[in-house]
Amino acid sequence: MPDPKPKQEHPLANILINVLIPVMALDHLSKNPEKLGAKLWHVGPGWAMAIALALPLGYGIWHFTQTRKLNFFSGIGLVSILFTGGLTLYLWNANGTVKPNAGMLVGLKEALVPLMLGIAVLGSLRFGTPMLRVFIYNDNIFDIARIENRIAERSVESAYQKLIAAATKLFAASFFISAPLNIALALWLFRSFDANAADATETYNSIISKMTWAGLVVIGAPLVGFMVYTLMRLLKGLRELTGLEDKDLMHPR
Repeated sequence: MPDPKPKQEHPLANILINVLIPVMALDHLSKNPEKLGAKLWHVGPGWAMAIALALPLGYGIWHFTQTRKLNFFSGIGLVSILFTGGLTLYLWNANGTVKPNAGMLVGLKEALVPLMLGIAVLGSLRFGTPMLRVFIYNDNIFDIARIENRIAERSVESAYQKLIAAATKLFAASFFISAPLNIALALWLFRSFDANAADATETYNSIISKMTWAGLVVIGAPLVGFMVYTLMRLLKGLRELTGLEDKDLMHPR
């Protein structure tokens, strides 16, 4: 009997542990416990940030111990988390104030991950394994064996490779668009931030939380739209090259 496929990560668990729960921690735990009206769960900005970072960091370590493999998506998330923690330690002063230019530095940090992804996607074309196959054009979505058999039958391999390369470049462009959008969003959210205020670290945590939520809408929605557009262009090209319909190109969902 063939070996069973390894159990896939549940996407909902990934989103909860790596995004939603850490954001909620920043939202609800960061109030200084000495402040008037503080509740039992208000542990201060330092502990709130530590808890928010520990959750996805712990998940990444757990995933590695279970599989002994570096998951690409977990790796990107881990890099982002480490940059967030390192930047926070740099920006926060012992007296509760924050170093100047926090907005620009946070924006650059947020732009780094999509920039890395865009470069990696483009660079993958040079190694013959386009990363489009990881994100969109993979065996979980497309019947690649059937597609490539039809491509071979019709002797259109060259046009097929050009189609994959074009779709990969289009997909990489979505990440390059995300990078400046992240910087613009950070600058806007930090526009009235007072780095010298006594509670600047608490306000900083609150802004980081808002940036995460806003990024899901302001940046996430256009990127999803870009991915859908890339998928539509890819499907159109595959239909023309293979003569197959969408129901034959893709696995039933």
